[in-house]
Amino acid sequence: MRTALDSNVISAIWSGEPSAPQLARQLAAAKREGALLISPAVFAELHAYPGATPNFVSGFLVKTGLAVDYRLEEAVWLESGIRFARYAQRRRQASESGPRRLLADFLIGAHALLQADRFMTLDARIYEHDFPELKLL
Repeated sequence: MRTALDSNVISAIWSGEPSAPQLARQLAAAKREGALLISPAVFAELHAYPGATPNFVSGFLVKTGLAVDYRLEEAVWLESGIRFARYAQRRRQASESGPRRLLADFLIGAHALLQADRFMTLDARIYEHDFPELKLL
């Protein structure tokens, strides 16, 4: 069982948010069931966390057993492009308000869909809409 993580899960743990202990327990349970991984986009986003250094990020990955799945298959790029285009079209037609989604969100979702068995995120609503078949943890 391969579990992909979103950057918001890790940043919630790093920030000591009220949900951090529960998230840590979920990560431990997921690790007992198989591999924990992040996409290269999540890896890059983690470096933007306030005060994060490359050593801090890599140390956390080693400590938790998280692997960076650097190899994104062609299918991930294609799937993220298709779904990002649908989102952009929907946004143009509906004049959607709210925060704009970034291409990185779609790369992260496509990676989880095609290269993992499930996905752990704190933004379930976003992924439920654009990746309805993605198994969320």
